[in-house]
Amino acid sequence: MAATIKQMSIIVATLGTLSFMFGVIAENKKPDSGTAIQGKGVVICKYPSDPTVVLGYLSVVFLLASTVAGYLSLFYPYKGKSIPQAAFFRSTSFLVFFNIALGLAGLAAAMLLWPTITEQLHLIHNVHHNLSTTCPTAKTGLLGGGAFISLDASLFWLVSLMLADNVREDYFETVEKNPKGERSEVLTNEYSSNVPVKGIA
Repeated sequence: MAATIKQMSIIVATLGTLSFMFGVIAENKKPDSGTAIQGKGVVICKYPSDPTVVLGYLSVVFLLASTVAGYLSLFYPYKGKSIPQAAFFRSTSFLVFFNIALGLAGLAAAMLLWPTITEQLHLIHNVHHNLSTTCPTAKTGLLGGGAFISLDASLFWLVSLMLADNVREDYFETVEKNPKGERSEVLTNEYSSNVPVKGIA
């Protein structure tokens, strides 16, 4: 069954929303710090059981899925009709929103991965020789910020999809009016360049 623009829009929006939700929940569930337990020359940090790491990775996974779906939705041959990718990038509006969507997706991935990996490392390496350690957790606010940027990225993919649809309509409208316009122009140029110029010795 061929996909439609509406179906692809729903997929991109749903995946982006799930990424946002998991990121926000991960931020809310993250503890402020762990409990320091004094040992012999070491401090063992005991952290409360929380799903921050799992939720953080889930947010990243859905962000990547939304990005892939958003990218593919732009160039998908709807109704079995495809156009050259170069035709899309001739549109300034499409090019701008496409680059913004890519940039936001990359920034969101960085902001989600950084605290998630940091939190995981804190949980794994919880024995410290620094007796004054305060058992820190990942920096507060990064997961939440990454979640909002992830949602913004999915919205920009949707705007890019609408602009791509406009480019597609303009392209096919031009082809229908002059189906052999580009080819005839090329042949004319080639013929002109091969005609010998009289009067030149």
